[in-house]
Amino acid sequence: MESEEREILEKIANTIRQLSMEAVQKANSGHPGLPLGCAEIGSYLYGKVLRHNPKNPDLINRDRLVLSAGHGSMWLYSCLHLSGFALPLEELKRFRQLHSLTQGHPEYPETPGVEFTTGPLGQGIANSVGLALGLKMLARKFNTKTHELIDAKVYCLAGDGCLQEGISSEASSFAGHMGLDNLVLIFDSNHITLDGPLSDSSSEDVGARYRAYGWDVVEIDGNDLSSVEQGFNSLQKQTKPTLVIAKTIIGKGSPNKANTHKVHGAPLGEEELKLTKEALGLPEEEFFIPQAVRNFFQTRLDSGIAYEKKWDALFKEWKKANPDLAQVFETQRDYVCPDNLESLIKEVEIQEPISGRKAAQAVLTKLGDLLPFLYGGSADLSGSDCTMMAQFPIVRPHVFEGRNFKFGIREFAMAAMAAGLFRTHMIFPFVGTFLTFSDYMRNAIRLAALSRYHVIYQFTHDSIFLGEDGPTHQSIEHVMALRAIPQLQVIRPCDANEVKGAWMAALKYEGPTALIFTRQNLPSIPGTDKPFKEGVGRGAYIVKKEKGPCDFTLFATGSEVSLAMDVAHALENLDKHVRVVSMPCWELFVKQESAYRESVVGGELGKRVSIEAGVSLGWERWIGPHGIAICMEGFGLSAPASDLAKEFGFTVDAILNRLLSSISEDR
Repeated sequence: MESEEREILEKIANTIRQLSMEAVQKANSGHPGLPLGCAEIGSYLYGKVLRHNPKNPDLINRDRLVLSAGHGSMWLYSCLHLSGFALPLEELKRFRQLHSLTQGHPEYPETPGVEFTTGPLGQGIANSVGLALGLKMLARKFNTKTHELIDAKVYCLAGDGCLQEGISSEASSFAGHMGLDNLVLIFDSNHITLDGPLSDSSSEDVGARYRAYGWDVVEIDGNDLSSVEQGFNSLQKQTKPTLVIAKTIIGKGSPNKANTHKVHGAPLGEEELKLTKEALGLPEEEFFIPQAVRNFFQTRLDSGIAYEKKWDALFKEWKKANPDLAQVFETQRDYVCPDNLESLIKEVEIQEPISGRKAAQAVLTKLGDLLPFLYGGSADLSGSDCTMMAQFPIVRPHVFEGRNFKFGIREFAMAAMAAGLFRTHMIFPFVGTFLTFSDYMRNAIRLAALSRYHVIYQFTHDSIFLGEDGPTHQSIEHVMALRAIPQLQVIRPCDANEVKGAWMAALKYEGPTALIFTRQNLPSIPGTDKPFKEGVGRGAYIVKKEKGPCDFTLFATGSEVSLAMDVAHALENLDKHVRVVSMPCWELFVKQESAYRESVVGGELGKRVSIEAGVSLGWERWIGPHGIAICMEGFGLSAPASDLAKEFGFTVDAILNRLLSSISEDR
């Protein structure tokens, strides 16, 4: 490394330190340790390595930098500002303040240049694996012998906390298996965690662990620019995913707190900040950026703009030479659905009765042919959760032509990797498993909802009625727990018609959707064969209208809608007037205009009753404090579904007796 280059990169590193520690101090909140310790890595990555154009953060063939250790967010914000992303210095000064672009942990899509919402440790690693996998698949699909359209790399910075979380093991094992040679994981190895020395909780050989996963491992001194350069130069001919173990000093430059846990998660304090600036030779002026650093990044920005122009020219040549492939590319890039998608889905032939999962697979098979951007997979359950698109190959190690993933028994990583696949912005992913295992995935689903990642989760075996597998696999609280996540669309359809509508709703929604399907067969329900905008698209609708002043209104979802219809007919035989409302998606229903909602659930509706084979929590919203919840009050049992229905009161006779008894009690 030339002395002049070293000098400017060191100046950039110290500028990252100054901006970061001053922002944390100004906010009186944050984590200065990582920014101080990883400043040279940030300087080298943004100063020399990354091929991108900060003025176009969505350039398809850009190198990505993912900060898995999201608590060190000021490191990323400092790098983004200096590089020329649309992140003004004033926003750095507003770190962790209300509505700022510099949140406590990075958030997508709020801040330009932030690739993923990170913070819950380890998820950024799994996001990066999914993103790297998606880029490999796109490269295999669109690159030709004469035009290498996609060759971007994914760099991820993680710490000890990320590598201790189990999701990193799941994702890293998968990455090694697939041979993702476009993935670089930089491990900030500083031997300090928030609570104290790493040795208090861990003594593993991380390098050996990653070699066992099938990764290459490179070790560098993360605070020495020559060592950093040597390490990154070795990645130019990468043949495997690579772990770069960067030995760093947490809080480097702080005279009294460096290399201690005291600098991990708290501001330096005014006195220590002053001493640190003196030790590093930094000016007293707050948020100072040397003109030489500004000039360097202006030149770097110019080269980024030139990089994009060169790629645009390559794309035009490629497009001219490959018109058919270019049409697929544009369809996939823009997520273009056929104008008559609803009618095409409605035409899917499904013989009823049929389980929700098998009806979904019939729809999915059709969608696979219609939508080239639809890719999906399962956590070793594709034969059970019916997520396999059999007309397409399976993605295998070094063989990326397929559209079906076998994620293995890695539910948490699968959900976070799906977010990475989505962030290629050319893949619309769906992933599947049993509903009860949504607990494994929950934090990844939560981040997807927070960030509005367009991902579909296909959950099957949705209640006690899966039968003999017993209470460990029978979902009780899971549907309601998913409904509790803001911005997650949860749909539990009652028959094949609603399954078709559920897929329509998932494709239309700009955010994540949980599709909840049965294992057991479902009959066709009269009144569900409606246009999307009148049925599932409304979230809730009347499937059976009362013939006179309502005595009972039955609200139900999924397989229990059929039961509600049978109960309604039994009540009508007793001269009662009954309305039945199917409520496949609460989130869609609450978005409807008030007049429509009032027409479905408002007014004098008699005794309100919910029928759902799960917890009652939440149903009071629709049935009120005096309604009746036909629900599960505890866990299930191992037995055939018919026996479980009798045991837990999900039969016509049991519900009828309870409703009629309620009338007597009211009198």
